[in-house]
Amino acid sequence: MGKHKVDIVNRLKRIEGQVRGVAQMVSDDRYCIDILHQVQAVKAALVKAESEILKDHAACCVAEAIASGDATEQRAKFSELIDLFEKVRR
Repeated sequence: MGKHKVDIVNRLKRIEGQVRGVAQMVSDDRYCIDILHQVQAVKAALVKAESEILKDHAACCVAEAIASGDATEQRAKFSELIDLFEKVRR
């Protein structure tokens, strides 16, 4: 994860708290639209966390593969990214 590990873990812990809050809202029979707003906030927070992890992966893992000069490792890292993006598009 590199240098951003603590920030990413903290972000995920906040998301965990948000999800618990949404569950409590459902248990409390809160207004559906209010719950949906919170669900959207959780989704946006997850997208941001995903983006930060992806940036870190590119800056560390992919950069190391490029710097290594190992064509096999470079292709492997590139294939991982392609596979990830293909899953997102489905």
